[in-house]
Formats: sequence, C-alpha cells, structure tokens
Amino acid sequence: MRLGRYSDVLQGIAEASPDRPAIVSRDRRLTYRRLAEEAGAVARYLQQCGVRPGDSVALYCYNRPEFLVVLHACLATGVAPVPINFRYRATELRDLLRDSAARVLVHPASLGSVAAEAASALDRPPARLQLDDDGTEPPAGTNPPDGEAAAAVAYRDVVAEPGELPATPPPGGELRLYTGGTTGRPRAVVWDADHLLEGKLFSIYTLAGLEVPETVEEAVAIAADGTPRVATLPLAPFMHGTALFTSLNTLVLGGTVIVHATPHLDAEEALRQIHDEGATRLVLAGDAVALPLLTVAEQAPAGLGQVRSVLSSGMRLSDETKRRLHALAELSIVDLLAATEGGPFATAVSHGVDDVPAGLRLMADAAVLDDDDAEVQHRVGALGRLAFRGALPKGYLRDEAKTRAAFPVIGGRRYVVPGDWVRVLDDDGHIELLGRGSAVVNTGGEKVYPAEVEQALLDHPYVADAVVFGSPDPRFGEAVTAVVVSAVGASIGLDDLADHLGRRLAGYKKPRHVLVRDSLRRSAHGKVDLASLKQEAAAELLETRQAHR
Repeated sequence: MRLGRYSDVLQGIAEASPDRPAIVSRDRRLTYRRLAEEAGAVARYLQQCGVRPGDSVALYCYNRPEFLVVLHACLATGVAPVPINFRYRATELRDLLRDSAARVLVHPASLGSVAAEAASALDRPPARLQLDDDGTEPPAGTNPPDGEAAAAVAYRDVVAEPGELPATPPPGGELRLYTGGTTGRPRAVVWDADHLLEGKLFSIYTLAGLEVPETVEEAVAIAADGTPRVATLPLAPFMHGTALFTSLNTLVLGGTVIVHATPHLDAEEALRQIHDEGATRLVLAGDAVALPLLTVAEQAPAGLGQVRSVLSSGMRLSDETKRRLHALAELSIVDLLAATEGGPFATAVSHGVDDVPAGLRLMADAAVLDDDDAEVQHRVGALGRLAFRGALPKGYLRDEAKTRAAFPVIGGRRYVVPGDWVRVLDDDGHIELLGRGSAVVNTGGEKVYPAEVEQALLDHPYVADAVVFGSPDPRFGEAVTAVVVSAVGASIGLDDLADHLGRRLAGYKKPRHVLVRDSLRRSAHGKVDLASLKQEAAAELLETRQAHR
C-alpha cells in the first residue's frame, strides 16, 4: 500500500503499539488503541447523523483531546473536518457554518450558548456534539434561544458505544481550514486529504534524520521503533495549520501530543505539562505565547526540561525572546513563515544564542516573483512577491475566481502567491520581509481586517467616523487600534463602546486602543492620511504609557 493518508498510519500504529500514549492532557490520557476506539465511535455517530463522505463537520473548540479524535474520525471516513476559531461569536460562527454547510458542530459545553444561537439561525441547523470541559462561563451576550441548549448530544455518551473505522478512507477526502485572509470574509482553504501526508514527509522524517517511508507498513515500523522520542506540546490553537499539522505529524511518528486543554494560555500549567510529560517540542505563536511562558520558566530550576525544539509561526518571535529561550535549554528554534494556503515559504533557524539574529531563508520550493511573474530569488537585491510551488491545496471552497487569483499557473507550474513582498539579500536565499500589500493587522497570530472592525464601530449610534490599523505591540506584534470621531452632540463612552463591540466581534478583533478625535481630516476623495494618523497615535500611546509608569 502506498503512503498516502494520515489515518492509515494511525490505525496501523493502533494495531502495532496499542498501549503507547497518543494524546495526554490534564484530565485525559488516550493510548493509540483508545484513540482508534473513540474515533470509531465518533464515525458511527456521524453516520447516524446522515454525514457522508465530502460533508463538513465543524470543530468549534479550543485545544482538547477530543478535537484530535474527531479529526481522526473525519479523515478516516472521507468527511471534511472544518476547524473554526473558538473566539468567534454567534453571528461569525453562523456565517462559517452556512459557508461550510456543516452537518455537525462539535463544541465544548462552555461554548454551548454560542453554538446553539448560531445553529438556530440556520435554515438547516447542524447536529451538535458537546464536549465536557471545566465549566468556563460562555462570553457575555451569547444567551441561547429557549430550549436550544438541550439539543446537543454528549460526547461521553457517543464514545460509550462502540464503533469501527473503515480499513481505509474512501478517496476524495478533504481538510478545510479557514483563513481570515485580507478581505474580511474568512475563506476555507481545501486540502486534499488523500495526498496531505505525502506533502509533509520532509518535515516529518527528513528533519528528524529518518528514512522517508514508501508504504504504510514502513511508516508504522518507524513509529513502533519510537526513535527519536517525540512529545509535542502545541501552545498555539489546533485551528491554525502549524499546530494542527505538527500534532498530526507527531502522531504519525508514534509520538505523544500533549494538549493544553484550556481556552486561554495558563503559563504555569503549560510549564507543569512540559516537565511532567517530558515535552520535547513546543509549538508557539510568537511572543504572545512565548513571553508568558518564559516568565514562569525562568523561575523554575528545570527551565524548559527536555524541550529540544521550538516551532513558531503566525506572528513575530523577537530576537530577545529567542535569546531567552536558548538560555533555558539546548534547543533549536524554527521561526516559520507560512500561510494557510501553503508553505512554508521561509524559516529563520537558530541553535543557540550566537545564531541570533537569524535571517529568513527561502525553503527549497519557495520562489520570488517579479512583476512579470519571473522567478528572481537567485538575483541579489531583487524585489518581488513571495510564492510557493510545492505541495498545495486545491484552492478555496466554492470560490474559483479567488482560487485562480491566489494559485496562478505560471509557465505550466502552479504557485500560491499570498501577497507578501520581499527583497532577496544574498545568494544563499536569505530574504527581507517587506510586508503585505494590504492593511491586515496581525495580532497574536490572528488576522484582523480593519474594514470589519470599522463597520462594527460605525454601527454605534455615537460614532460618526472611524479608522482601524495596527500599532506596534511588544507582546502581540501588533495591537488593533481605532481612531473614532463622535457624532455631533454626542460623547462616546469607551466602556459602552467596548460592550457594543463585544457583542459583534471576537475578542481579538476588538481594538486594544481607542483614540477619540474631532475629525479624521479626510481628503476631498474621502482618504485618510494613515501614515500621519499612525504617527500621532503612536505618540499619544507612548505618552499614556509613560504617564502610567
């Protein structure tokens, strides 16, 4: 049998090494046998719900062992798993449920109110599979419609009844990952599940110093050997490709995924898991995750324990943070430049303090395209758009026009071109990232499109005008910042404005800074001098910080 699917290898490991720990969290420990058993039970439940190959199952939850169980069940049965940002509110969730045509919605009990509200607004509400969690209260403003909360089926009841996975998945399976993109409307990037594993062989095996297997049997034998031991703690959410794929890759190697099962980072709990479970690999989302972890790790005698590699993607991991990580352990840091649509495009790798700063270097399948779509990555000093021509997704779900734009065929080869501009620095493939030709704000690894936030601000009766942009932030890379103008005769209450936005936007989209002005000084064409406004905002924010010291 050729090597083609994650689920084939995982089922093989369940037979060859059934008692090996596959997924562990604070409250649960799943062996590979138990992972297969629970996935089989979930597969039976999905079939009873009328879910067929090609249908979508939405995963609206933070990192939990059950997330990976449902993911395995979907991939093994040809059903398309659809991770969705657990920070979304009901209206945002509803739009993605409708867009993905989800037949089942998986969510924790603490988000039951949001899930019920979103599902009830659809003409064809999905069935709801509810996970137990710690009883965290749902966000304010998300009360469920009467009688809706009781409609969910408990996950614990589903897995109490046996079920089986098919010997191998039907062809044509997909993984659908939503990306915020730069248009304000999330789009699902469709990956071909039949060939997904084949596109990850380099990162799974070659980087670990292992021979690349050619069959499922060879992959299972490598996993059964268990060398090197891999125990991965993703501190970035599974809804992001890096954490999701790294976790799947860990399981394919017969390793253990350590799940930080909480909607918010608990740095002390994460460090305890690092030590107690012997984590060897961490997945971070830049300084937003690394800095709180460092604060507690630097006070611990064992530092970062057995961690030997750190993978970060989605936002800036500063040089100072890298130095602090290297000071705690003998580890390698891979700072990854990637996108939901493909990659990795480039990496900055450091093995110790002396390697910092480490510049971004193009991966083998990456390219730089000039204005004529010619590859210029071998021309020192060239400017161009970053591109990738390795393993790529099919495109965007039901959006052929945007698929053609983002995945052009040039000279007979298919690329993904996300829009980042770079400068080629040397003959070794080092590049300088110049930025994206859009106003998207990257805060803590989350993409925020200003137009969406501006519209939410303008929906407030006391806001006459608004503009949103990113301001530098030492932890999150950028902080969402809004400059607003009061309506004539009105006075904007910032607490009231925050409550207003909280009912419409996910928390990470809400402006961290709100500045009130008499006017945005728009030109005759309605344009705002954004550069000047950013400078003024930066000066005001700096003055405020200094005043509070």
